[in-house]
Amino acid sequence: ETSEQETKEGAPEKYEFNDKVADAPEVLDPEVLTAFGEVAKELDLPQEAAQKVLDKVAPVIQARQAKEVEKARTEWAEKSQSDEEFGGENLSSNLEVAKSALDAFGTDPLKQLLAESGLGNHPEVIRFMYRAGKAISEDSYVGNSQGANPKGGVPKDFNGIANALYS
Repeated sequence: ETSEQETKEGAPEKYEFNDKVADAPEVLDPEVLTAFGEVAKELDLPQEAAQKVLDKVAPVIQARQAKEVEKARTEWAEKSQSDEEFGGENLSSNLEVAKSALDAFGTDPLKQLLAESGLGNHPEVIRFMYRAGKAISEDSYVGNSQGANPKGGVPKDFNGIANALYS
């Protein structure tokens, strides 16, 4: 009697993985797929089983990575708000100074990079832009100075001013 026995399928010569997994917004990196394919081959997983493992594990890894990136962005924003140089009570006005530097020197691709990556919240990036903004801002008014030789020969001491006003 011969019975038909199911033969174990085993690993294919080359895996063909779907790089877009589940509801994940990003496609999987080809290097990740290659490394996963090597492990699946060592485990002698059939194509369907390997894809099933990838479909289950990849979204979890991507979600974890996104969570860590968001955590870093939040930490950068908190550190920036309490920064000694530009944070605290004057944060909003100092951010306007930093924004003026970004507007003056930043290209649209740079602005897009800072927004998408969250690096625009990093304290060192803000510090750089704040210092650049201060350097390019207009000089502030110091006061009325008549120079070394004041007009009218009035000295700049109390008695000289008092005599000029109340002669």
